[in-house]
Amino acid sequence: METVNNPSPEEGSAIIYPPKPIVAENKGNNLTRSLISLFIYAFLFYIIFDQNIAYIAAVLLALLIHEFGHFFAMKLYNYQNVKLFIVPLLGAFVSGKKSTVSQKQMSVIVLAGPLPGLFIGFILYFLNKSLQNDSIKMLANVFIFLNLFNLLPIYPLDGGRFLENLFLKNNYGIRLVFTIISVLLLVSIIILTGSFLMLIIPAMMVYELINENRNQKIREFLDQERIAYRCEYADLPDKSYWVIRDAVLFSYQKKFAGVPPGLYRYSELEPILVQQISAILKPDFKTDLNAFGKIAFILLYIFSLIGLPLLSYILFF
Repeated sequence: METVNNPSPEEGSAIIYPPKPIVAENKGNNLTRSLISLFIYAFLFYIIFDQNIAYIAAVLLALLIHEFGHFFAMKLYNYQNVKLFIVPLLGAFVSGKKSTVSQKQMSVIVLAGPLPGLFIGFILYFLNKSLQNDSIKMLANVFIFLNLFNLLPIYPLDGGRFLENLFLKNNYGIRLVFTIISVLLLVSIIILTGSFLMLIIPAMMVYELINENRNQKIREFLDQERIAYRCEYADLPDKSYWVIRDAVLFSYQKKFAGVPPGLYRYSELEPILVQQISAILKPDFKTDLNAFGKIAFILLYIFSLIGLPLLSYILFF
């Protein structure tokens, strides 16, 4: 990211807001970074969990197919700057930008991750019915388990994101309760399975929850002041940038100590401030699913979470 230095506003009765900092897209080689992260993921998995190479390869294959499902669905709906990130030991995620988020499109994007993997697992079970090959059975199990786990109705798993998209997107209070319940459920699952290293995930969720609560209070203030923030950073008016910046400085005083609010000059912490302001911005959310559409997606979700695994068990075990 680059910033453009401009003088402070001219003195006078009217405030003159300098142009907001210009954000330069990171043009680094995302493919190279992803491949390096994939290698680190496999190496740490091998060292910590002492699994054989074939099992690690199966996990990585299932993980990549899952994330590429999200990736290509975003591309299909013309999301911009779509990127795949691999986080060693914790998994992977896909990010992208769009000025208006559609409820229908987001439902497809979320389900496009786990559904292909579940059907691949089902097909592998079908092919292995006569072959009885242990490697194929192991691969099928990995595809089924990884994607089935992601469909659990717990945020930030795909199942939780799916339910949030259908029912909770416009109600911050309910989303807050849902996230807290998700944290507690994740901690319970981690303790019961003994995967204590994964406690970093609910810890990160709690940290994000605290920040999101602060950001929501800033949004409520912006709504009262009628300051535009429901847009991408590129479309953010200069006045909105500096007003939101002041609100951020008041809310995160320790983080941005030494940067005075009300003084419209760029600081050395401006790149971090831009990131913080970008986290507050919200694209328009288009609720384009009627009751019939929601029921259809829910039935597909229930079939994927319960019906398909049950069918696999009945047919192949």
